[in-house]
Amino acid sequence: MSQDSTPTPDAPSSVVVLAGGTGGAKLASGFAGLPDVRLSVIANTGDDVTVYGARVCPDPDLIIFHLAGRINDRGWGLDGDTFHAMAQLGELDADNWFQLGDKDLAIGIDRAERLAAGQTLTQATAALAESFGVSAAVLPMCDEPVATHVVVGGVPRPFQEFMIVDQARGPVEAVVLEGITAAKPTAEVLSAIASADVIVIGPSNPAISIGPILAVPGMSQAIQTASAPVVAVSPLVHGSAIKGPTEEFLRAAGVEQSAAGIAQHYAALINGLVADQDVTATPTLLTDLLMDGEEGRRRLAAETLAFAMTLEVNGQ
Repeated sequence: MSQDSTPTPDAPSSVVVLAGGTGGAKLASGFAGLPDVRLSVIANTGDDVTVYGARVCPDPDLIIFHLAGRINDRGWGLDGDTFHAMAQLGELDADNWFQLGDKDLAIGIDRAERLAAGQTLTQATAALAESFGVSAAVLPMCDEPVATHVVVGGVPRPFQEFMIVDQARGPVEAVVLEGITAAKPTAEVLSAIASADVIVIGPSNPAISIGPILAVPGMSQAIQTASAPVVAVSPLVHGSAIKGPTEEFLRAAGVEQSAAGIAQHYAALINGLVADQDVTATPTLLTDLLMDGEEGRRRLAAETLAFAMTLEVNGQ
């Protein structure tokens, strides 16, 4: 069935967003722009990589940059950043396949030093968010290292190398999460889920952005037993991905490329779906999924929040 959007509830709401990549970061920034919303974002860390002596966490950093209003025009780095260090590496004939801005590099070096000194990834991420003036809680999915590998031609490739060096050439056969069995949700993540009024699975790639978060042992169970309604926002606009290899990964994961396919993929977790295609088997909010500018992000966040508050949870 379909439901029309309604105004955002007046009461303060604790919102948890599962996010990775641009779509999830944009929606998180939309929630951050709503009045009376206490926001926690659980970020994918399967894309993390150590390079140039820096520990780079693309998704947590992307979320922080969006929340701080500091994202650049390319959509993946800091505004006003320069690339002098990468240029110098090139002049030295050093391998600089992973292009990091100078400010990004400094962030990764600082993070590596914090981790080496005994801080957890959660603590290092909180310090970065505070330095950017971000009040929302940006929470790594776990403190243990997890590495996403993409299997192509029977060979697992580290995610960043697949995306950048291989230019995401498939066909993708599978996704392997190295280190996932030793991972566990942090106390901060479990607390955020348990105290949430609404849990939102962001419009992120289900296989490589949301998949690693849900694969952390105990994560799905924590969401399933939470008292909050759980809503997924489809990453597909009129049946297609806006950017990135989402469609290739959906095919590899056996997920139908449609709103119905997304709903079925998350069926064990969600109480409703936000999409631009109706899904008869799942309560669905039909709306425009494009998030153009701050107004568009706040609109989609407000509609998602209001819709979630109408849903029944565990028969309530």
